[in-house]
Order: sequence, then C-alpha cells, then structure tokens
Amino acid sequence: MPTPARVLVLDDDETIRISVVTALRAEGFVAEGAPDGGDLTARLRAFRPDLVVLDWMMPGPAGIRLLPVIHAEGDTAVIMLTARDEVDDRLRGFAEGADDYVTKPFTVAELVARVGAVLRRRGRLPQTIAVGDLVVDPDAAIAHRAGGALDLTATEFRLLQLFAESRGRTLSKGQILTQVWGYDDYDPNLVEVHLSALRRKMETRGPRLIHTVRGLGYRLSVTP
Repeated sequence: MPTPARVLVLDDDETIRISVVTALRAEGFVAEGAPDGGDLTARLRAFRPDLVVLDWMMPGPAGIRLLPVIHAEGDTAVIMLTARDEVDDRLRGFAEGADDYVTKPFTVAELVARVGAVLRRRGRLPQTIAVGDLVVDPDAAIAHRAGGALDLTATEFRLLQLFAESRGRTLSKGQILTQVWGYDDYDPNLVEVHLSALRRKMETRGPRLIHTVRGLGYRLSVTP
C-alpha cells in the first residue's frame, strides 16, 4: 500500500488551521498545522510534507517569503492561501513557485479538493478517481461508468472531474462556476444546463450519482 500523502498547513488563524487539518485527516492525508513559519526548515525536515498550504499573511515572515525556504528542502508542492486576490498578487505567487492559489473566504471542501488535484498532478496520488462504478482519469480526460466510456464534452468532463475530486462534499453553484468556468459571475443557469446533460449521459449506465442538496448545491456520492 502506498504511504499517505503528507500535508503541512501554515496559517495563524487557529479556526482555519484546525478545520483544514481535520478535513485533510478525514480524507486519509497525514496532516499537521502550525501558526507561522518559525523553525520552518527544521519542521520541513522532520515532517517531510508532500504539500504545504501556506497563508500569505502570517506573523513573522510573510508566506510569500517562505516559498524559497520550502523549495530549498525539496520538490514540495505549495498552495497559497490568502485574501489577496489581485491578478498581480496571483502572478507573483506563481512566479515564486506556488502550484495553486486559494483566496479567502473559501470552503474547506474546496481547499481539500485543490490539495488532491495538485498532488494528483504531481503523481503523489492515484491518477484515477473511483466513486462506485464511476472511474475518472483527469490526465487522459476520460471517464468510464460500469465499464463503458462516457461521451462527454470538455465542459462536462471538467464538471465531472470537479465532482469526483470533491466526492461526498456539497458544492454550491458559485463554487462550481469558479472551478469550472474560472469566474463566479456567470449565469448560474450554466451549471444547471451542463449538469443536466452530464447526468443524462451518466444515468444511461446506472443510477444517479450527482445529487441535488436542496438550497445548498450538488454532491457526487453513491448514496443520496
């Protein structure tokens, strides 16, 4: 059995830090947290994380200044966590070596899904995602159900991939728009139209997997 991926969460907000660590552990990751970057080199060498969730603004050195320290210790992925959502800030984060960028406020489900996506791209997690009789292969951009290939458009596949990576969690229309279309100010009917088409194709091969959670959004799971 492969060893679980290890995730270090650096955020001075105790509520956020504990919530994220708890959610990551529930998903099978080995996770620990710290309120700042103090003794970061020693912590990295002791814990050996595959990925660091790094708050931009913390006491002591800002998160952006800690990126070189993290990368000096190995090929560790980094997701920046911050309220700074200007394009220039994002570009600076990527230029400094961040793999992804999550802006506050956010849902823990979204962040956990991003952690899985980054680690999957880096080959640290299985490349395929299985939910019941559904298998999604993000790298090949193909999906199978009950042994048969699903004929999906590019948008439908991105939508299914998001649900598969967030399996068991409820996603709002705003979250879906942001993750699939890159912007949450589109007409929410976009979600309904593409989701309806995706469901029709999936349900030709078995019972419903993407369930409506009244008043909240949608969730992919074997049970309603």
